[in-house]
Amino acid sequence: MAKLHIDTAPVWEAFRQDSECPLCLLHAKVEAANVDYFLGESVMEPDQRIEVNQKGFCGRHFKQMYEIGNRLGLALMTHTHMKETMRSLREDAQKLRDAAAAEASKPAISRWVGGRKNGGIQEIADTLSSLDARCVLCERVRESMRRYVYTLLYLYKREPEFAELLAHSKGMCLKHFGETLKMAPEHLSGSALKQFVDRLTEVELANFDRLEGEIDWFTRKFDYRNDDKPWGNSRDAVKRSINKLRTHVIDE
Repeated sequence: MAKLHIDTAPVWEAFRQDSECPLCLLHAKVEAANVDYFLGESVMEPDQRIEVNQKGFCGRHFKQMYEIGNRLGLALMTHTHMKETMRSLREDAQKLRDAAAAEASKPAISRWVGGRKNGGIQEIADTLSSLDARCVLCERVRESMRRYVYTLLYLYKREPEFAELLAHSKGMCLKHFGETLKMAPEHLSGSALKQFVDRLTEVELANFDRLEGEIDWFTRKFDYRNDDKPWGNSRDAVKRSINKLRTHVIDE
């Protein structure tokens, strides 16, 4: 229960803020905390360094850590990750040479009948192309967000006040809306599940309607005939709309 209590407080706080997606607020906090962790104490932790060496970080998180300015900590992690990558790359290089040699030794008719695909080369190429998807920081953030979505469902089921808070919220971005719906049947059932899905869907549609109207008015304000009319809530509608559609890609 102690762990659950630790997780419930941030969820309550996020849903009490005026946000297009409370889960995006939590995601941003978790991400920032993990960036600080990996640039700080984790640099000296052997077990953590082994995992970083093997997986590294995605381009987004490399960029975030680079912009913070702790270049020494980042350099230490990048160096050892690069050494591990080079070790693997040397193994792949030999496999590529072997696959290319095997392909070259085939009769021309065999290559024509089989098409231009080569399993060995393409398999390694696919592995290299997908390296950016491996990220130890992304894995930590995903696990934290999974716990927060579980906590959201727990609170909805157990706390009527939270259910009302969610009902009067601005909904979620599409990604977190989908992730919450996906996890809902694991923790809710029967009429409780139906009520939750109905309520959350109603909230989501209503707030997309509201936001569509705000961005529509933003575009109309550029018509000279609307110069003297108030902006209302539309001044930042472009940013909020993008974040609603694509999960907090622009900072608040």
